[in-house]
Amino acid sequence: MSQTVFATPFIGREEELARLSGVLERARGGEARAVLIAGDAGVGKTRVLDEIAARAARSGTTVLTGHCVDLGDVGLPYLPFTEILGRLAADERFTAVLDAHPLVGRLLGTDAVPAPGAAGTPLGGEGRLRLFEGMAALLADLSDVTPLLLVLEDLHWADQSSRDLLRFLLSRGFLQRPSGDGAGHRPAVLASYRADDLHRRHPLRPLLAELVRLPAVDRLELRPLADAEVTRLLRALEDRPLPDATVHRIVERAEGNAFYAEELLAATGSGTGGVPSGLADLLLIRVEQLPETAQQVLRTAAVAGRRVDHDLLRDAVGLPEDELEAALREAVGRQLLVAGADGGYAFRHALAREAVYADLLPGERSRLHGAFAALLAARGRRGETAAERAHHYRASHDLGEALAASLEAADHAQRVGAPAEELRHLEAVLDLWESVPATALARDGSPDRVALMLRASAAAAHAGEAHRAVSLTRAALAGVGQDTDPELAARVRYTLAGNLMGVDSLTAAFAYSSEALAMIPAEPPSPTWVWAAATHVLAARQVGDFATALREARRALRAAERLDLTDARADLLISLANVEGGGRSSEEGRARLKEARELARRGGNAPVEMRALFSLAMGAYEAGELEECLPWLAEGLDRARRAGLLSSPYPTEMRYLQLLVLYTLGRWDECLRTAAADLPVQPASGGYAVGPALYVGLARGETRVVERARALLEGRFDWMATLVAGITLTDAAVWSGDAEAAVARLRSSVEALTDDAGTLPDATVRLTALALAAVADAAEGARRAGDEATAGRWSAVATELLEPARAATLRGAAGVPQGPEGHAWLARAEAEWKGATVGPDPVAWERTVTAFGYGDAYELARCRLRYAHALLAADRREDAAAQARAARETAVRLGAGPLLERTDALIRRGRLADPAPAGRTGAAALTAREQDVLRLLALGRSNRQIGEELFISGKTASVHVSNILAKLGAASRTEAAAMAHRNHLLPPAPDTPA
Repeated sequence: MSQTVFATPFIGREEELARLSGVLERARGGEARAVLIAGDAGVGKTRVLDEIAARAARSGTTVLTGHCVDLGDVGLPYLPFTEILGRLAADERFTAVLDAHPLVGRLLGTDAVPAPGAAGTPLGGEGRLRLFEGMAALLADLSDVTPLLLVLEDLHWADQSSRDLLRFLLSRGFLQRPSGDGAGHRPAVLASYRADDLHRRHPLRPLLAELVRLPAVDRLELRPLADAEVTRLLRALEDRPLPDATVHRIVERAEGNAFYAEELLAATGSGTGGVPSGLADLLLIRVEQLPETAQQVLRTAAVAGRRVDHDLLRDAVGLPEDELEAALREAVGRQLLVAGADGGYAFRHALAREAVYADLLPGERSRLHGAFAALLAARGRRGETAAERAHHYRASHDLGEALAASLEAADHAQRVGAPAEELRHLEAVLDLWESVPATALARDGSPDRVALMLRASAAAAHAGEAHRAVSLTRAALAGVGQDTDPELAARVRYTLAGNLMGVDSLTAAFAYSSEALAMIPAEPPSPTWVWAAATHVLAARQVGDFATALREARRALRAAERLDLTDARADLLISLANVEGGGRSSEEGRARLKEARELARRGGNAPVEMRALFSLAMGAYEAGELEECLPWLAEGLDRARRAGLLSSPYPTEMRYLQLLVLYTLGRWDECLRTAAADLPVQPASGGYAVGPALYVGLARGETRVVERARALLEGRFDWMATLVAGITLTDAAVWSGDAEAAVARLRSSVEALTDDAGTLPDATVRLTALALAAVADAAEGARRAGDEATAGRWSAVATELLEPARAATLRGAAGVPQGPEGHAWLARAEAEWKGATVGPDPVAWERTVTAFGYGDAYELARCRLRYAHALLAADRREDAAAQARAARETAVRLGAGPLLERTDALIRRGRLADPAPAGRTGAAALTAREQDVLRLLALGRSNRQIGEELFISGKTASVHVSNILAKLGAASRTEAAAMAHRNHLLPPAPDTPA
């Protein structure tokens, strides 16, 4: 559908086309795939996409293409998908399928099913998710009746809502949808972007990083063409013979860029007497060869953008139809414009359009933008064209109309569930506010500036931009004057307090919530006072003022009951459950939370309901009831999905907690699958998104874990990212035996995570226990070497570190002592402290192993290994062997390579290995797979080579090698190979007769 016909030949790219053709074949056979195609401007991305689309169409595949356009800092929500839907609507073959999904009519402006509420109701929350699910179901249904290829071009210009929808489709949408009969067609997705445009903070970068982790998504980078291919292209483009020197000069300058080569070739016959040095000058040579009328048409089209509708171009250029058609024929013939199947025209390459646009005179540019804005306004469909009109009005310096159009665009973005675009348009309004006369503002019926800033802060929060939400609410506060309504002034303050808590600025949040509460009389109570009090309760708890939190929560709950504010009652019950009595892990606390969940559900308040579910899950986690935690998390995340609020704070924390519980229970593969497949509609904070995956990666000895953890600390401070990086980097230092680095990372992490009131984080004890392991090893090593001074220094460090961890565990960050997890880590910290000060203590390690029995599989195994070491030092060899075997079994099951290696080293060093079972000696003690591995090991193969020959991973091969060493009682690979040869343990090669 809507393919471009190129006059230029297609040269090279055989390998890339073969790979993409394979993706199409797999999709036709029932396996959905997506490919992200990267390349520099002009390298041939569009040409490759058109070639593969043409091949797909010839084979009976339906091709749907959507383009992203550059509108500066603002965008048209869902633009490429709206284009795709428009083409579907125009094709009567797909009318029935499209009619079966009426909600997507919102993107076409039809408002067919305005759920929830009446037509024009903002499509936020649950409606936004339903829109995403509707789009996924529509495309999946299309793929059930026809092979389907979805092409998205120029993702580097995509608006955030389009990026969110693409994220949904690839992570939880139609790529993950099972085929109806198990053998039907599945969709294929090809999406291109300019790699050279992706600066470090480009908004597409985090999305790409998430998508390439998905098993169904691949990345294809289009490299520059080889010199031989550029030569073939030049020869094919030119009928006349080209001198070898000319070809050589063009090939040298083009550097593999096909578009640049074509323009250089065109410039050789321009009569300019030489080739211009700049690309823009080069691109304009072909334009200047056109008649003046055709140049005028090109200049006008450049103002419209990369693509322009024929009728709109005709009205803007003001030429008679026959002159316009003649000019367009010239531009198309010179390969500057290409005609689309929809009757419009597009610049053959974005670089050409940019060069023509940049060459316009300022007055000419302003006049043409104004013309396009007026034409779009006259066409109707005001909401759909509002963003384009705002863009053109700004460029034409008609600021009053630009402000009005930006407000319309913000309303349209809100209706279609695009909070990021709503925010951008509202920010544009705020930027224009001071430049627009007050009379124009009054005429346009513009809202109050403070209310506008509050709306913008809400859009920022919904878009996941917490720091921007804070900035906008601060700006609203600055606009509050003496004559401002007290309730509005209070609402600004408690909104700011809530936003500040979202960025961990807790002392300031408490100050503003205090001000808000003081501005409104408590009697008679009002809804504004109740919500101000509810916010103040949260802030008080965050800064450790539990007495104030408890007092205000009780007072506000009574007021909420008098006013029958169901959702406020629910919110306050949650706060009481967290600060009253034994906290949320107690029976009383859980009962309050369940009551709050039902109230919030009855009141239809999804955020409060999710807060209740999160608190129930955390209560179970803190009580050490990990299995009970998972159903609450599943319910909470399902509620978040249905409400379209996966990026809000509580669902983000629930998702992290779900991954953490799976990690703790030892369900590591499930943890990694969940982390990769269940990406949120908005990208979560780095720590929440990758934390447990980093823990698994470190435990399995994967490379680049340290690099990924350090990357979390770049940029603005993020509490969870700092916590995850602190745990990962401290533990990495422990595994590498660097006690200095472990202690330094512990101290810097705790300092960064300590709140404004000086309250240590609950994670202090975990970080301390990890660091103390390295300290204990360093002290023990110094004692063995007879270096008592160094041993004494590390002993003093251990004592210094232990006391804060003990205090943080017994007090708890929320004023409630920590549960089984915290006490297990405290037991480990004390056992490591004993090791650092007096030596390995079996009693302390026995207590630690018992404490971790609440369900942390990996840490239990690590503690069993430390326990085995202490038992061996006490010459309790049989007990040591039992603990080592238990640790080893867990390490093998989890694929925890580093732990397995250390366990096997202890077994070999202490001669703790079991003799072969009766009747099974030598090769008979090994499994068939281990015998295969032993044969290759004896031939000197590395783990990687063993894996390649046996079609297993190198890590699996490593586990088999460790098993062999343990069973044979060998201290090294060399010793195992020698034993195998000496004792005739080697099986015959697969192709050798027995």
